[in-house]
Amino acid sequence: MAGSKPLDGIRVLDFSRVLAGPFCTALLADVGAEIIKVEPPQGDDYRHIGPFTGGEGGLFLLMNRNKRSMALDLKQDEARALAHELIAKSDVLIENFRPGVADRLGIGYEQARAINPGIIYLSISGFGQEGPLSKRPSYDIVAQAMAGMMSMTGEPDGSPTRVGDALGDLSSGLYGAWAVAVALVGRLRGGPGRRIDVAMFDSIFSLLPTPLSLMLFAGASPTRTGNHHAISTPFGSFAARDGQVIIAVANNALFIRLAGAMGQPELATDPRFSSDSLRTAHADVLKPLVEQWTRGFSVDEVVEKLDAEGVPASPIWSIEQAASSAHVAFRKLFADVEHPAAGSIRVMEQPVHFQGMARGEVAPAPLLGEHTDAILEEVLGMPAERREELRRAGVI
Repeated sequence: MAGSKPLDGIRVLDFSRVLAGPFCTALLADVGAEIIKVEPPQGDDYRHIGPFTGGEGGLFLLMNRNKRSMALDLKQDEARALAHELIAKSDVLIENFRPGVADRLGIGYEQARAINPGIIYLSISGFGQEGPLSKRPSYDIVAQAMAGMMSMTGEPDGSPTRVGDALGDLSSGLYGAWAVAVALVGRLRGGPGRRIDVAMFDSIFSLLPTPLSLMLFAGASPTRTGNHHAISTPFGSFAARDGQVIIAVANNALFIRLAGAMGQPELATDPRFSSDSLRTAHADVLKPLVEQWTRGFSVDEVVEKLDAEGVPASPIWSIEQAASSAHVAFRKLFADVEHPAAGSIRVMEQPVHFQGMARGEVAPAPLLGEHTDAILEEVLGMPAERREELRRAGVI
């Protein structure tokens, strides 16, 4: 059907908060899933973390688009009973509490499966639901530090550095969304509901194929290489007349083109530079030769010259430059929405283009409990009188 989205008709009960879980459910919401975001009376932590606009947390606005919010105090028996009714009518449940917390709140996997055997139940945590580190609390920087990512990030003579955003949260949320989609396909083919266990540590660790290949197959102890590649050369940032330019050469054909663009075709036949591995072994010789050439031009001039030869090259853009670029506009990576408190704002949208699915059809992040009454009425058929009783009792 024209205009339909891939996950139309799928209901996700979202008990997650902060970043990993909400990023996961935002991705699912963008492609049609109905997300019922169940928040405690005080709301998701991200509602109270700046920057703020119109009194609303900016990170919350970005990560909770396309969702409906209901406030539910799961410390009360009646609230847990309502959660159980919602579980019975949902396809997916997502939580990112520390292991054991969901069980104590009455929404753990065994409890959910007893209510709805077909439920797809996703848990995101720092180190997984089981294992020697499973009980440890974790923020993104902890997962980055322990999974090896920080040891690979930064200048060779500098300190280990975290990646510029919360890669542990974002990668585990992305894997979580992928896993939910896979499990839903399996269930549509007659498979069972199932539990999915995603760990931030595991997610980051899986994103290190280059250093792992060096460790596993070259007996190396990989460490930081700054902007330069651990295997390929010349591949990284080089000084131009007015800044740094990125050049990425990962095979002989590209190196021949680079040497030609530099006016030094003889470099391509130099035995020191005849293969990727030899170029890397002689990087201390090759990099000065490349920079001797790039320093004679501006960044834009280097990029123009290498573009003409088909050699991957680029400037290093700031966030503002990337966000205001013609590419971002053409690819519709932002959507403009009207929020009842924040006003006209711009939010992110998942980046994949699906044939037949329009981009930009994004609803703003909800106010706390904005849809509690609508959800209880539409999903559970609860009359207004009963809802008022629950509100007076502090259940909702």
